[in-house]
Amino acid sequence: MINLIKEIIVVEGRDDITAVKKAVDAEIIATGGFGFPKGVMNRIKEAQRRRGVIIFTDPDFAGEKIRKKIANEVKGCKHAFLPREEAIKGDDIGIENASVESIRAALLKVRTESVNKRSEFSQRDLIRNGLIGGEDSSKRRDKIGKILGIGYGNAKQFLNRLNNYGVTREEFENAVKNINK
Repeated sequence: MINLIKEIIVVEGRDDITAVKKAVDAEIIATGGFGFPKGVMNRIKEAQRRRGVIIFTDPDFAGEKIRKKIANEVKGCKHAFLPREEAIKGDDIGIENASVESIRAALLKVRTESVNKRSEFSQRDLIRNGLIGGEDSSKRRDKIGKILGIGYGNAKQFLNRLNNYGVTREEFENAVKNINK
């Protein structure tokens, strides 16, 4: 199990910090939401330069926007994704709602975003495996995203993540087999 995280974890708020600190020993930076108070982006850039960064945002629209904003400005970040259903309490979606076990599991599946664009996977792979165009395609992408640790995404995002988060052909095929059981 993970105890000490070398990289600095970037989350959205103070409650997320509290939840992550219960699960692992790590230095954490909070973005303060999408607004990013003055100096936060510079702290994240410096953290990436010194020790590396893991982006661990809420599994919702705002969290995805924050993730993209950071990834666009800070190259080579690692990404951790928490399954949506493990982050819900009532109407609230967020890392602060996740169990210690869910947070640890997400951090065990961290993926590094590739600086070099790959094209290992194509739309053909998504179609062939029922991940696009079918009535249960969304559910299948969600299940495979959990297995691979790349989170849920629409077809375009999912294809991007397959290619840019270092997923191998073997990992992908094993995940497809797993959900087809």
